Amino acid sequence: GQEESPALQQLKQVFKETQEKADALVVGNEMALLYQRHGAVGLNASTGKDITRYTVSLPANRLPLWAAIESDRMAHPVLREFYKERAVVMEERRLRTEDSPNGLLYEAFTAAAFQAHPYGFPTIGWASDIQALTPAATSEFFRTYYGPANAEIAIVGDINAPEVIALIERTFGTIPGQPPPPPVVTVEPPQRGERRVEVEFDAEPVLLIGYHKPALGHPDDFVFDVLDSVLSEGVTSRLYQRLVREKRVAASVGTDSGFPGVTAPNLFVISATPLAPHSTKELEEAIDVELDRLKTEPVSSKELEKVLNNLDAALLRALRSNSGLASQLAFFQVVAKDWRYILKARERIAAVTPADIQRVAARYLVKSNRTVATLLRTPKKP
Repeated sequence: GQEESPALQQLKQVFKETQEKADALVVGNEMALLYQRHGAVGLNASTGKDITRYTVSLPANRLPLWAAIESDRMAHPVLREFYKERAVVMEERRLRTEDSPNGLLYEAFTAAAFQAHPYGFPTIGWASDIQALTPAATSEFFRTYYGPANAEIAIVGDINAPEVIALIERTFGTIPGQPPPPPVVTVEPPQRGERRVEVEFDAEPVLLIGYHKPALGHPDDFVFDVLDSVLSEGVTSRLYQRLVREKRVAASVGTDSGFPGVTAPNLFVISATPLAPHSTKELEEAIDVELDRLKTEPVSSKELEKVLNNLDAALLRALRSNSGLASQLAFFQVVAKDWRYILKARERIAAVTPADIQRVAARYLVKSNRTVATLLRTPKKP
């Protein structure tokens, strides 16, 4: 590389010294330490296509502390150590996407499947967008989306409801309201023809197939929940039985009935890794055979019964702990505008018939409606 000019070296030195002075004014990780001192565990934040969530579990008598901290964070956010944190996000992107064969494959797959709707953008952002992010733009984004009008709080545990509601009113209730954030108006146009994407990486091959399908709450979405379970839930499921056990073309196979989000029309995704010496092409052909069976043969009542058993077991597991229950309540209140959706969905899924499954498979699981992404091992240089 070229030698740095003395002026640039000096600027770098000044920058380093200024950063050190700024660091001296900051108590690092203060919030997490404060929570820890009061017996809190599981402090975490996660973000996806539809929601961002903050979670923490703490003793019931520390609820006022939580309300004070979180309402202050919502009302008066301070973007401390902004550039440090931005570098952390860049590093996370490198680790999870750029150096990860699966990360790269899913990113290319999603961007190809959604050409208009924001679901096509990576949640963490493209690298150049992260590098260009400023404190002003971040503050503006926070003001737009992270106010009380756009937030749901779920509190589960040994609590007295009227007292907790009064506490929320005293803390969050005093934050000035702001207009609700602008809605996403872009609608993904119907796909006209299969899209195929290849990603080269020095890693084992992977196959992703995604079919466009409706959003949460649409009658056909419940049918996809059933399809998801019939195809890949457990070792007796169709794809596992046929591809992994009988034909031995796959090392693993799975499905996802709401990728990468659920509030807008999304994808039904089948992901699989071939078992050597089989290729992704053979694997894709074997999957197509199973999908075609769904269109021609009715699913048995025994399979439908198993779907409900699996669903009930998963629901009970998810709601067993306080944090699990809070997480589910908040999630469905945000994406379905009603936490009772969890219970309503069960009735809708129970009402799905073999004829519904055949109709939905024939309508959506067609070549022209799909995006296929393949991870290929990088060709060796001669």
